[in-house]
Amino acid sequence: MSIIKPIETKIIVLGGLGEVGKNMYCVMHGNEIIIIDAGVSFPEGELLGIDYVLPDYSFLKQNQSKIKALIITHGHEDHIGGIPFLLQTVNIPAIYAPKQAKELIALKLADRNIPYQHLYVYTDETKLKFKNMEVEFFRTTHSIPDSHGICVTTPNGTIVTTGDFKFDLTPIGPMADLHKMAEIGKRGVELLISDSTNALNEGMSMSESKVDGALSDIFDHYRNNRIIIATFASNIYRLKHIVETCYKHNRKICVFGRSMENNIDISIKGGYINHKELFVSPEEANHLKPGEVTILCTGSQGEPLAALSRIADGTHKQIKLRPDDIVIFSSSAIPGNALSISKTINKLYLKGVKVFTNTSLSDLHTSGHANIEELKLMIRLINPKYLMPFHGDYRMLKNHANIGIECGIPKENTFVLQNGDILSMVKGKITKSGNIPAPDVYVDGNRIGEIGGAVLRDRKIMASDGILVVIANINMKKRELLIKPNITTRGFVLINENEELLHKIETLATNSIKEKLKDPSATFSDIKSQITNDLIPYVFHLTGRKPIILPVILDIKKDQT
Repeated sequence: MSIIKPIETKIIVLGGLGEVGKNMYCVMHGNEIIIIDAGVSFPEGELLGIDYVLPDYSFLKQNQSKIKALIITHGHEDHIGGIPFLLQTVNIPAIYAPKQAKELIALKLADRNIPYQHLYVYTDETKLKFKNMEVEFFRTTHSIPDSHGICVTTPNGTIVTTGDFKFDLTPIGPMADLHKMAEIGKRGVELLISDSTNALNEGMSMSESKVDGALSDIFDHYRNNRIIIATFASNIYRLKHIVETCYKHNRKICVFGRSMENNIDISIKGGYINHKELFVSPEEANHLKPGEVTILCTGSQGEPLAALSRIADGTHKQIKLRPDDIVIFSSSAIPGNALSISKTINKLYLKGVKVFTNTSLSDLHTSGHANIEELKLMIRLINPKYLMPFHGDYRMLKNHANIGIECGIPKENTFVLQNGDILSMVKGKITKSGNIPAPDVYVDGNRIGEIGGAVLRDRKIMASDGILVVIANINMKKRELLIKPNITTRGFVLINENEELLHKIETLATNSIKEKLKDPSATFSDIKSQITNDLIPYVFHLTGRKPIILPVILDIKKDQT
C-alpha cells in the first residue's frame, strides 16, 4: 500500500479505540507485521440478532504475506474472542499466548472444529526475534492469571503496550514485575500504549484481597445458610479466592454456567485453583445441608438465559431458591446492564432471599483495571516520549492523555486516535500518518460480515413497527387482479382488532395493483414498488408507524381449456 514506507515503523489500530472491546492493533516494519490481540466486542441492544462484533480484517488480508505472529496479552474475550474468526479469514503463521490464554484459545478452537497447530506458550522470560523486531514480555496484574505487557523493539524505537493492568500490592496471584517495567523504561521507550478503562476513576483501585475479606465476613455470618455467588466467569482470581473461602468454611461448591465450568476446569488443570475435591454435582449439592454448599454461577449481569436469572425466575431445572438463601453479586454492572441486574435482584427479593451487592458498604468487587494514580505510575515506570491511550471510549482516552500531560509528556506527543488510524515512527519521532477503513464487522450465527446496515435497519423497523405483508394473485397475461389482496401483519397491529384499518389498506393495495396493471410494460418489480410507495405514507398517516411493506405477487395462469 502507498501509505507504507520501508524505513518507517507503523502502528495500525484495527480495534479497541472509542470502545471497550475488540482490541487489535499491529506493529509493521518493512515486510513484517506483528499483530497484538484479536478480540471481539458484544453487541449493544440496537444490533438485533448480532452475536459478536469484530474488527475489519481487510488490511491483514491484503498484507497476509507479511504477518509473522499474533501475540496475546491475556485470555479475556475482548483480546482472544476474535481468533476463530481471524483464522477463518487470514493465515496466521503462529500464535503466542500466556499459559491460561493458550488453554482458553485451544478450547475455543476445538468448540468450533478449527484445527490449528501453531499455538505456543510464552512466559515473562521469553524473547521472540524476527528479522526487524524483537518482542519481550513483563508480568502485570489483572483479574485473570498470566496477564502480560508487551515490549516491541524496532529499528526506529521501542513500543510498549500494557495490555489490561492494575497495580495491586496485595494481589491474590503473583505481583506485577515493577522492576522489569522500570528496567525497560530506563532503556528508553518511544511509545506507551496504555489501558484507559478506568481513566476517569480517581485514586488507586481496590486490592483483590479486600474482596476476599468481605466475602469471608459474609461466610462467617451466614454459616448455616446456602450461599449463591454470581460473578464473571473470566475473573479467575475472584473464583480462586471464592474456592479458598469455601475450603476454609468446609463448604462444597456446585458450578452452573458453561463458561464458568470451562474457566474453572482450565484453572484447576493449570494449577491456578486448588481443592478440586470441593466441587460436587447438582444432585450431590441438593442432598447437602444449606451451610455445607456454595453455588457458583453465571448471571451477574442479569443475562436472561444465565443460571442466576433462571434461578430467580424459578425455571432452573436443578436449583430452587430457599427463603434463607444468601445471594452475592461479586461484580459491578457493565454499562447498559443496570436495568437487567435490577430486575434479577427484585425477583430474588420477591422470593424472600437476602441479596448482597457491591456498594460503598460492602467491598464485593474490584476492577481489574488501573485507576488514575496507577496510570500515572505506569507512565513514570515506562517513561515514554509518546503516549497512545487505548481500551476505552473517547472520554476515557482523552482523560488518559491529559494524565500523560500531567506526568510531563508534551501535549503534542499524546495521541487520542480512532480505529483505523496509523502512527508512523522514524528514528524515534512519531507522527500520525493517515488511516485505513476500520468498520465494525458483524457475526450473525455462522455468517461473518454478511449483515450490513440495511439488514440491521430492517430489523430495527420490524422490532419497533412490525411488518405488513400484501399477497396478491394476478394474471399477468390478462393484466388482471384475480381477487382482493390478502393483508397480514406481524408486530404491526392485531388483525382481529383492526379490521377497518386493514380493509382500508386492502382497498388502497387493490387500487395500486389495478392502476399499475394498466401499464402493459409494468413488471412484477414495478407492481411491488407501486404497492410499497403508496402504502408507506398512507399507513404512516393512519397509524403514525412505518412497518416494512412486503408485497408478494403470484402469477396465476388460468386454465384456458
